Amino acid sequence: MSRNTGQVGFSIALFVFITSAQLFALHSRTSRHYTRTTYRHYRHIHWNPLLRGSHESLVRQNEEIDRLGLTRIADDGQLEELEQREELVPIRESRSLTIHPGLEVKNRFCRFWTRDFLEDVSDAYYEQFRQPLQVNSAVRTVEQQHRLRRHNHNAAPDSGDTESSHVAGLTVDISKRHMTRQQKKWLEQYMYSLEEAGLLEGAEERRQPVFHIMVSQQYEIWREANPIHTEMADK
Repeated sequence: MSRNTGQVGFSIALFVFITSAQLFALHSRTSRHYTRTTYRHYRHIHWNPLLRGSHESLVRQNEEIDRLGLTRIADDGQLEELEQREELVPIRESRSLTIHPGLEVKNRFCRFWTRDFLEDVSDAYYEQFRQPLQVNSAVRTVEQQHRLRRHNHNAAPDSGDTESSHVAGLTVDISKRHMTRQQKKWLEQYMYSLEEAGLLEGAEERRQPVFHIMVSQQYEIWREANPIHTEMADK
């Protein structure tokens, strides 16, 4: 009788242990699954920039190059020739505008109306925030664009109807690194109003911390017709 009682007690204890172990394992698996799900949730970031690049925008940039009959600069020799003829002008550093130290001297050039835009927007930005804007990239040759695409698959093509407009000197990249949300929003709104007027094509890059900006020659005409805007930027 006592042996049977002992066996029953042992069986009950064994049953309780196995049941508890199963419940613990189920809880552990559920907890791990919840953790992974939560991690995946927080890794997803909604990307909805005001200045969104597109295939159509790249096509429009190339249409502007063709409309103006501008040269797509093949190599360093052609680049140097355009700089000597002053078809490309040097970007000037100031208290409101700096240049990334890694940008080669030969590539610190752009079309004169693009430089005017840079000086206007950087002056206005400095007036607002007492900090300069930084140019990370300006004119490139087709050769340079081809080499860039080898390690940066986000770069625009070096040929075709969506070719990078950097190769014609109309385009600059402005750094957004270290900008506050307020500063980035201000710059987006500034450029968006000009884009809506057909004066530039802008895009906030996702994989590179820059704004890509192609400036139309129409900007110079608009600038001359809006001297108040220029005077405000110069203050």
